[in-house]
Amino acid sequence: MFWAYTVLISCIKALLIPAYRSTDFEVHRNWLAITHNISISQWYFEETSEWTLDYPPLFAWFEFILSQFAQFFDADMLKVENLNYASENTVLFQRMSVIITDIVYFYGVYLCITILGKGKRSEIILPILMLANPGLLMVDHVHFQYNGIMYGILLISICKIMQRKVLQGAFWFTILLCMKHIYVYIAPAYFIYLLTTYCLTIKSKPSAINNKPSKEKAKVKDNGKNGNETEESMVIKLNFINCLKLGAIVVGIAVITFLPFVGHIDQVLSRLFPFKRGLCHAYWAPNFWALYNLGDKAAMIVVSKMGLNLNMEKASMTGGLVKEYSHNVLPNISPKMTILLVAITMMPAIVKLAKSTHKPNNFIRCIVLCALSSFMFGWHVHEKAILMAIIPLCILAVVEPGDTKVYLLLSTVGHFSLFPLLFPPNLLFIKLTLVILHSAYAFYSLHNLHPFQFCQFTLPMLNSVESMYTLGLLPVFLYCEILHGFIPVINGYQFLPLMITSVYCALGVTYSYVKYYVYFLMKCK
Repeated sequence: MFWAYTVLISCIKALLIPAYRSTDFEVHRNWLAITHNISISQWYFEETSEWTLDYPPLFAWFEFILSQFAQFFDADMLKVENLNYASENTVLFQRMSVIITDIVYFYGVYLCITILGKGKRSEIILPILMLANPGLLMVDHVHFQYNGIMYGILLISICKIMQRKVLQGAFWFTILLCMKHIYVYIAPAYFIYLLTTYCLTIKSKPSAINNKPSKEKAKVKDNGKNGNETEESMVIKLNFINCLKLGAIVVGIAVITFLPFVGHIDQVLSRLFPFKRGLCHAYWAPNFWALYNLGDKAAMIVVSKMGLNLNMEKASMTGGLVKEYSHNVLPNISPKMTILLVAITMMPAIVKLAKSTHKPNNFIRCIVLCALSSFMFGWHVHEKAILMAIIPLCILAVVEPGDTKVYLLLSTVGHFSLFPLLFPPNLLFIKLTLVILHSAYAFYSLHNLHPFQFCQFTLPMLNSVESMYTLGLLPVFLYCEILHGFIPVINGYQFLPLMITSVYCALGVTYSYVKYYVYFLMKCK
């Protein structure tokens, strides 16, 4: 059945080949041209196009490999000066390259099935939810990117670690980091889990105590000597050999990846971490900063009504452009502040993981929370980064009902928040159908898997407030996608649909984040 699902989903992807393409299509065509024709020493200096190479070297090599096949479809696509080139063969090749490389994602999902064992949840529900993920369909096969191969590598890494094949898991995660550095946000979960389960040996041994134990302590037996009592203590030892093996894999891959660029590593890093791009990307990704920006706008209106002059600047982000932005009333946010916030909000999850590594599911939960922390408070967050939390969480959604409840809300809101990426009117039916079908199946199948009593007027697995919020996506959709253009009074505010979508979805993502954090800290032992 699994391979039947993959063929069916691949056919759906093939039907999307003629669909709208974003500027990311030209981005990757340009990277094909750069890696094919320009010397390695100039890959990260080339700037004929505004879409310069800004992914780690291993992804650049991935583009180089693709370019070897691209030349047989249309050699003109590999000319750096051919900006915005999009012949039929070029479109066909680039679309097919995403579909074919998705085999890595298929394999990652297949491994998830194997670690869950046989049964309806692993053989039917999980593959349908993961293979037909509407976020990947919209972002990769319409908008155009290569997220499928990278999420496939992530799933392979997670599954290898869950199978106790630690070195293989570390190998694939390091490969992933060298392909797309955004995954560094979930690296703390890997570091702590590998450290506590592979690099440290924790043993219990009896230790003598001379004083009487308090009532709170467990009773211990007399050791028969000196009248002393014994209790168990934990002895933690560093396994040097395991550390050496793990370090060799991580450092070895990193060195091999970056060694050809060591002479200009500063240039590579400046491309990978473009802090001058501004706090928010494109439109306001549905995170804490969307709510923060809304607060600044509201405060700006109040201040204006009070007649105060604060030398206010017109906001530029609301138009959907990538620009620097200065807040008018609230304090401006710097990259260092976002890094600090991300680190602070990750810490409780990391500490919890360190204390509960005996439960492998907590490793995945920590990955999800690290991804959500970076999404909520990171600098220049892309709206599609929400998939970094949704996809791993899907594994646990078929296992435990606590994870299911959060997954249902987060996936519905997260996928809905991607609608602005597919803005042409002729894509309205496609994106709506993808999300509705996926959400409907998720609610139906997961509720049958985890029967949960709910009120007559609520959605399965959700409480009344969560249900009202989820149903509220419908009027948001109707206004932002259909009605806004027909209202003359509001038609001048082009940014309004983006802002409403972002802020409304930010409320749902924030709620899911807090709820899952409480669940992880309080109920997962």
